[in-house]
Amino acid sequence: MAKKSMVEREKKRQKLVSKYKAKRYDFKQQIKKAEFLEDKLNLYAKLQKLPRNSSAVRLHNRCLVSGRPKGYYRHFGLARHVLRSYGHNCLLPGLTKSSW
Repeated sequence: MAKKSMVEREKKRQKLVSKYKAKRYDFKQQIKKAEFLEDKLNLYAKLQKLPRNSSAVRLHNRCLVSGRPKGYYRHFGLARHVLRSYGHNCLLPGLTKSSW
C-alpha cells in the first residue's frame, strides 16, 4: 500500500490539471499564433505563472487499489501484483492464467 499522502498529492494534481487545462491550451495556441517575440515572451510569462502541478506532465499513473506507482498496467489501471491476485481470483473478465 502506498503512502496516503502520495495518493492524495496525485489526486490534487489531477484536480489542478483538469481545472487549468483550457487555460493552458489557450496560452499555448496564442504562443503558436504570435508573430512578435515580445508577445511570445509575455504569453510564456503568463503560462509560467500558472501552478506547476497544473501541467499534465507532472501526473503519474497509480494503481486504483493499492496506489502503487510502479508496475502499472494501463489497460487495467492496476499494479502487477494486484492484477495477478485479481486474475487468480477470477475477478477480471477475459483474463486467464497462462500455463505451458
